[in-house]
Amino acid sequence: MRFDILTLFPDFFTSPLNHGVIGRAVSKGILTVGIHNIRDFTDDKHRTTDDYPYGGGAGMVMKVEPVARAIEAVRGAGGMVETTVVLTTPQGARFGQDTALDLKRRGRIAIVCGRYEGFDERIRGLVDMEISAGDYILTGGEVPALMIMDAVGRLIPDVLGEPSSPEHESFGDGLLEYPQYTRPEEWRGMKVPSVLLSGDHAGIERWRRQESIARTLERRPDLLKKAVLSDEERAFIGRLRPGPRN
Repeated sequence: MRFDILTLFPDFFTSPLNHGVIGRAVSKGILTVGIHNIRDFTDDKHRTTDDYPYGGGAGMVMKVEPVARAIEAVRGAGGMVETTVVLTTPQGARFGQDTALDLKRRGRIAIVCGRYEGFDERIRGLVDMEISAGDYILTGGEVPALMIMDAVGRLIPDVLGEPSSPEHESFGDGLLEYPQYTRPEEWRGMKVPSVLLSGDHAGIERWRRQESIARTLERRPDLLKKAVLSDEERAFIGRLRPGPRN
């Protein structure tokens, strides 16, 4: 899978793409990432990518011409592989695991990172998707671009060491992840649940599933509306009462 990042600050991605899970996937060739400086697509000696907004107002607006040229260059370089172009913007659809799974199925993703006060509105007509990192304001689209690459990239086969890992994480099955423990067995009076030490694999899986459901009910009950639950699990939810959990 390939990611192309269109940005005014290409050095921003140097460290993240050389460390961790995504860094290893890039070094192994499982993921390919191209970083494109939008300034390289300007046509003036000052490499201008922004200008004052028509009608007045605070801040600067990213110009349409260099962004359009950058997008067209990336689309053209894709050859026979269709490129999905994503615009990072607070006005986009909020990014979630369902979006990550959708993007994972695409062969090539280009992410346009915004800066300044926003984009010339005509840029929106050049992209396929608009994605927001959440209901808050960041200084630019580089952080959301990294977030998208990380969330999508780790879903690609062989990126994670354990193939089943994404299935058991929060949101992997529509629920929050169950509690995890490691050694020591007891720490400051807090003990690992006995079922995890029992060797009863069926019992462990049942406990984990119930804990996942209980944690989701307490912290993100909205997720249960879309989760696939058995009749037994729905009855289990009916017996639960909201309250503090460790």
